[in-house]
Amino acid sequence: MSGTGKRRAGAGGGATRKGRTLGWVAGSCALLVLGVAGVGAWVYKDLDNNITGADVDNKLGGDRPVNLSPGSKNIMVVGSDSRDGANAKYGTDLTTMQSDTLMVLHVPANREWATVVSFPRDSWVEIAACDKGDGSTSSPHLAKINEAFAIGGASGEVAGAAACSIRTVEANTGLRIDSFMSVDFQGFKGMVDALDGIEVCPEQAIKDKKALLDMKAGCQTVGGETALGYVRTRYAVGDGSDIGRIGRQQEFMEALAAKAKSKLTSPTSLYDFLQSATKSLTTDEDLAGIDPLYDLASELKGIPSDRLTFLTVPNYPREADVPTDKANIVWQYPQAADLFTSLAKDKEVNKEQLQAQAKKDLVYASNVRVQVLNGTGVTGRAAAVADRLREAGFTVVGTGNAPETTGETTVTHPSDLAKHAKVLASRLPDTEATQAADAPAGVVTLVVGTDLDIDDLP
Repeated sequence: MSGTGKRRAGAGGGATRKGRTLGWVAGSCALLVLGVAGVGAWVYKDLDNNITGADVDNKLGGDRPVNLSPGSKNIMVVGSDSRDGANAKYGTDLTTMQSDTLMVLHVPANREWATVVSFPRDSWVEIAACDKGDGSTSSPHLAKINEAFAIGGASGEVAGAAACSIRTVEANTGLRIDSFMSVDFQGFKGMVDALDGIEVCPEQAIKDKKALLDMKAGCQTVGGETALGYVRTRYAVGDGSDIGRIGRQQEFMEALAAKAKSKLTSPTSLYDFLQSATKSLTTDEDLAGIDPLYDLASELKGIPSDRLTFLTVPNYPREADVPTDKANIVWQYPQAADLFTSLAKDKEVNKEQLQAQAKKDLVYASNVRVQVLNGTGVTGRAAAVADRLREAGFTVVGTGNAPETTGETTVTHPSDLAKHAKVLASRLPDTEATQAADAPAGVVTLVVGTDLDIDDLP
């Protein structure tokens, strides 16, 4: 993430960044470059200068994941709940920038497929230590994943907000983030209006004052303002979950993409669409311009539609581990770890298989009974590890000392607790679960070795 950008990002925030918008921002910019070639350089320059570049390099630090598959790319797509400027009518109760949508687009080295992974905003994860923009640094702590954007954006700068989100995503997934993109409310509405609206088919009437939405049931074409309310609404439709909203957002963007294919042959519609898209677009400096976006679009356009996969991180309600928490979700292990590892190693993920495995092998952390033994020789290490595991929802049934000091952390289990042991092992760096003939019945045994850094625990 380096290079010379366009407009520098300052105060203000973006907002809803939805499913396939990334592909269509890039793809539409590609159409623009092709279309204006014989029209005039001023159009190209006009749109090129709309894009805001944010320098995040000096905010990310040096302790970052290594790219295990050179040539592949991970692009973080983020939206903001900021209510600055023209967005003020959507609510004034937010005092900080908040990410409304967060996802990562993985583009493999061979450019033959792509995967988009959505991270629900209610994901309960460890927020990384981040530069707050006022000379101070936040401490790592557990919270909703969207809090990272608020902490990094405390001073009102998109660069800081994006950097903290990148650090948090990297720390929790092990994926190296190469670039980021963001769009705000006004740009989203402008893109919809440039296409003369998008057809949606809600199964029930929707009334949501917060989203400024009042819709009847059934198929209808909606303009930008109503479209924005439709993709923002949460509690007024379905089960009220962020998971359900993600699904509606992705369906809406599929409809937008289909409409764009037929509509953007008109020079006027194309120009209006791209004006809205580029004015509301903030990227890292490497992507801040029509040329790099065109290059990205060129890489994506050859990917078959059946090999463009949209996933949500496997998850379950945190209430299953912490009965008092009815508001958040936690990622499901080992399935989430398997997903991240596959992408880090540039392996295509089969969505149906992942979903089937998540449904079949769901084991709550609270159902994993763990015995923690200290094999480091350092007093108090077992207790410290046990505390971290309890925070993550595991049931720790006891602590003690291992028979001897060991450099390697191990997880062992009796034959009937293989799935439970794998859930625990997947949360520990470079650790696999092993069945042991002498393993105590009813518990998974964790022997803490000198190789385990407590800061790497969930």
